[in-house]
Amino acid sequence: MSTPDQSFAEIVRHRLKELDKRAFTVEQERGLPRDAIRNVLRSEKQDGPTLNRAREIAEALDLDFYIGPRRETGTVYTTQIDREDFAAIPRVDARLAAGAGAMNGDVSLQGALAFRQDWLRERGISPAQACLLTVAGDSMSPTLHDGDLVMIDERRTTVRNRHVYAFVDIDGSARVKRVELVPGQLIILTSDNPAHPTETRTGPDMNRLRILGEIVWSAHAW
Repeated sequence: MSTPDQSFAEIVRHRLKELDKRAFTVEQERGLPRDAIRNVLRSEKQDGPTLNRAREIAEALDLDFYIGPRRETGTVYTTQIDREDFAAIPRVDARLAAGAGAMNGDVSLQGALAFRQDWLRERGISPAQACLLTVAGDSMSPTLHDGDLVMIDERRTTVRNRHVYAFVDIDGSARVKRVELVPGQLIILTSDNPAHPTETRTGPDMNRLRILGEIVWSAHAW
């Protein structure tokens, strides 16, 4: 756990140790520029990285990065089963369209599912900033099927190209697709089902599309 007195380099070094990964490995896996993380570790006594670079590194290490007004932390309900610690992830009564958009209107909670705390920590998922939703449609098949339950990490709103995201489209509908961003040019929305064509958002529509979070887990009922 980081403390207020730690430098950014110390936080990065500690996180790499937790992940049991080398800086070079994370740079390659997450598509960061060469030496992006290693330069931070080499220059603790110099000026730190830019905010954009710090954000990119934090996301590559699955760390929360936020600068702004103080945020309220949601309530996390925990329990212990057979000496294992669990956290409850809320299930939202709404559907994510894998195909045409789903108009959900006002949404409400539909209970919760318990996940092991150590499993969540290993994946950098904060229970207070995650939720479960249901997929509707077949455009993301075979990755996601109609009726599948997915977990959204609401902290991961910066697009990592070709990852799967839940988002609110320009018409207000909630959808799930692979998202690719070409900065300043267009957003590409791709389905895993080849029967569904690729879509793009350009110009002002790029700013109207709102990322809800990245899909980090799914469950399929047979």
